[in-house]
Amino acid sequence: MYDYIKGKVDYIGPEYIVVENGGIGYQVMTPNPFIFSAQYQKEIQVFLYHYVREDMVALYGFQTRQEKALFTKLLNVTGIGPKGALAILASGQVDQVVQAIENEDESFLVKFPGVGKKTARQMILDLKGKLENIIPDAFPSLFNEGVTAAISPNGYTEELDEAILALKALGYSEKEVQKVAKKLQAEDMTTEQYIKKALQMMLR
Repeated sequence: MYDYIKGKVDYIGPEYIVVENGGIGYQVMTPNPFIFSAQYQKEIQVFLYHYVREDMVALYGFQTRQEKALFTKLLNVTGIGPKGALAILASGQVDQVVQAIENEDESFLVKFPGVGKKTARQMILDLKGKLENIIPDAFPSLFNEGVTAAISPNGYTEELDEAILALKALGYSEKEVQKVAKKLQAEDMTTEQYIKKALQMMLR
């Protein structure tokens, strides 16, 4: 129904962004909302997937048509819903996901939250040989430079706190998140960078 929306980024949270267009704020679920931090209060274009089920209606947004295409393909796999598909895309390692499917690497796929051996096998059966239109370098990573934040009561910076919330929203457990958060505590990064680094660490 919808292909894309152009509007101003009015809000960025752990699970979604709000894009204002024509006086209306559209709640758009994205793989990593904080990747839009550099565009806060600026106009952007987000490619949309309109998800409709009996108990849920939502908009999912992506930076490229290729990313949207992969999300759509993942939704066709039995056992993967929107949340699981977002978690896979949030890794920022889409090329590795495609390669894992093509190489039937179940051990890599089961590292994503909600993906067990059965679902990993189903992903391979359903998608192998069907992802040729997914181009790895079509998934840019936007980084914010020189951001400094105050330290929160738990000893983490505001950016790391936001990253922790985003990781939990993707389905990672408190134990998994805290394990990598402690390792990242000494780093000076933006929220988006923390999320990307944490996901890379959990997928090793």
